[in-house]
Amino acid sequence: MQAEQTAAEQVAAFRRFNRYFTRRIGALDDHYLGQDRPLGEARLLFEIGDGVSLRALRGRLGLDAGYLSRMAKALEAQGMVRISVHPDDNRLRMVELTPAGHVELEEQNRRADVRTADLLTGLGARQRAELTEAMATARRLLRLAAITVEQIDGAAPDARACLEAYAADLTARFGSFTASDLVGPAEVSGATGAFFVAYEEGRAVGCGGLRTLEPGVGELKHVWVHPDARRLGLARRILDHLERAAAERGLDLLRLDTNASLTEARAMYRAGGYREIPAYVDHVYADHWFEKRLSTSTTAD
Repeated sequence: MQAEQTAAEQVAAFRRFNRYFTRRIGALDDHYLGQDRPLGEARLLFEIGDGVSLRALRGRLGLDAGYLSRMAKALEAQGMVRISVHPDDNRLRMVELTPAGHVELEEQNRRADVRTADLLTGLGARQRAELTEAMATARRLLRLAAITVEQIDGAAPDARACLEAYAADLTARFGSFTASDLVGPAEVSGATGAFFVAYEEGRAVGCGGLRTLEPGVGELKHVWVHPDARRLGLARRILDHLERAAAERGLDLLRLDTNASLTEARAMYRAGGYREIPAYVDHVYADHWFEKRLSTSTTAD
């Protein structure tokens, strides 16, 4: 009951902030920043920038295809954008700013800077720094909240693409990391394994695999987060999914190895309850080995 009440209070607080902030920045005005267009069209001009496909805009902004198309056509009718077919793919419609669109976007950015500076006028330097830090925290947590972690087949294209990115990342660190060092799809699929991919706005930004070493013992493999999505807490979330998957498969002990250069990974595992142990496997890139005994509450988390 207490948890439900706390959740309701958090929802109410979030909505109060949204109402206050949208009013303060003028999001409710049909003439956003004093220009002759609402916030939606103004934001679309900003996102179009140097040119982009309508498909990419849909994914980035989470807009309905029909609504986005109507806004783009309205801007085209006003002479702000040009819509064309991609030269190499006639299924893609591209949108770019016209010279008039660039002029309006430049003025929009100038007015937005002035509006923001006015909002901050009443704060001292320390308070501005506090607000900036709070906004960075809010953005980080909202990004994390919007990312989904899904279990997929270890042979799926997104799974292999993540592992290839993982291998490229380690190659940049170690000088070499070959495909033969990657876990096989069958090892992280089915009853004895699992593979998870994290998605942000439809883009795969992280992964992690679980395979069975022996009865009751599992191994974590290739927990990786795209550089753009690091420092959000995403690796910890992927780790939580892997641990629940292990418990569901009757594995009560998890092991992993990692390299000495991956200091952040080692810190995360220690914080997550993993303890360092002697080597349990001979791996060319392994310098540290960890294990964790799962509690019976893991499946209920």
